[in-house]
Amino acid sequence: MTTALSPNVHAAPFHTTRWTRVCLAKTNSEDGRKALADLCDAYYEPVVAYLRSTFRDADAAREMSHAFFAEMLGGGTIHTAERERGRFRSYLLGAVKHFVGHQRDAAKRMKRGGGMPLVPLDDAEAAEVPDARHLAPDAEFDRQWAMTVVSRSMAALRAECISEGRGEFFDAVSGILNGYASHGDQTALAASCGMKFDAFRMAVSRLKKRLRQCVQSEVAGTLEDPAAVQDEMETLFAALSR
Repeated sequence: MTTALSPNVHAAPFHTTRWTRVCLAKTNSEDGRKALADLCDAYYEPVVAYLRSTFRDADAAREMSHAFFAEMLGGGTIHTAERERGRFRSYLLGAVKHFVGHQRDAAKRMKRGGGMPLVPLDDAEAAEVPDARHLAPDAEFDRQWAMTVVSRSMAALRAECISEGRGEFFDAVSGILNGYASHGDQTALAASCGMKFDAFRMAVSRLKKRLRQCVQSEVAGTLEDPAAVQDEMETLFAALSR
């Protein structure tokens, strides 16, 4: 995926940090359960991408993801998340690896005892052999995380544009913003939007800048230390370039 975003992002207004949501998710309350569900929704696809690369089996990846998030939603795994660990992304990846290891050990015990394995153990062990056709599981996790961050940022920006009465313009130029569209004949696109080209180009430039801010805000919400934002942004762009 190519993207029109630039890693040289400057200060932007930050939303309530996701670490605040993590702390809320630890509480036994309705708000806590909603916060935990939001976290699971935001990180579901990155976890699936990691497990799909690990097991080389889409069905097994989905099944294991459901089990992992069911445990989180049950209030188990989330209690080990600490702000001092810095990056929620890193915490979650470690939690998934621990969960898979635990399930693999349980499967081995059941296999020795004649029971049915809980996970496709042979596939999991085979996935440890490098395969040049696929990214490593950690890289798959980061790539899907980066794509999810951009997707959520695009959705936030679209909602913002709709609230300002610019939803149709956003939809018209979304391909330019997310990097999927080629430069093409932007003059024709400007005309279709009823705008002169210079005004069109300026409006797109402002949306690109706002999208960068939305991405930075989304990334910052997963960090404890604001100084780590730039490093995390560089990680995001490196993951998107794979």
